[in-house]
Amino acid sequence: MKIVIINYGAGNIQSIKFAIQRLGYEAVLSDDPKEIKTADKVIFPGVGEASSAMNKLKASGLDTLVPQLKQPVLGICLGMQLMCNHTEEGDTKGLGIFDVDVVRFNSGVKVPQIGWNQIEALKSPLFEGITEKDHIYLVHSYYAPVTKDTVACTTYGTQYSTALHKDNFYGTQFHPEKSSDVGEKILSNFLNLTTNN
Repeated sequence: MKIVIINYGAGNIQSIKFAIQRLGYEAVLSDDPKEIKTADKVIFPGVGEASSAMNKLKASGLDTLVPQLKQPVLGICLGMQLMCNHTEEGDTKGLGIFDVDVVRFNSGVKVPQIGWNQIEALKSPLFEGITEKDHIYLVHSYYAPVTKDTVACTTYGTQYSTALHKDNFYGTQFHPEKSSDVGEKILSNFLNLTTNN
């Protein structure tokens, strides 16, 4: 199986690569559209600020490539947020894959949310073998509200989307590569998806 992690200069990609190695697979880091198109699975990571990350995507033409991909694609953290219509961070237009706008947590909670929280309302093959209220690891100041594409929720001041799914596109606000056994199982489930999921 060919796994490509999109390397566009906005990501904590080595830890994702190591997590995939622990599952017995090798992943290629690439920003080459031809290589990304021929992957069986694509992981779209992101750590950092939305507008600069989107500018990096545009500079390499990946902003037009990613929404056209047909194989399973997993956006992680900022990667998931960039797959939405828009984010308040840097007033940034997203890729429009998920029909939702990303907003900042309000002043009622400590921002950013850093650490472990619970995942619930699970509705995707991504969460096969995962139990309601299992813990996942998050670091973020912005979130996607609950929408028709929501397949998992977390509560931090408000209930929001910790995972999205539409067609062949999946997104997790949490970091599966930092979420211990639960995250490892979710990554394994993603790698085992078929395009029919």
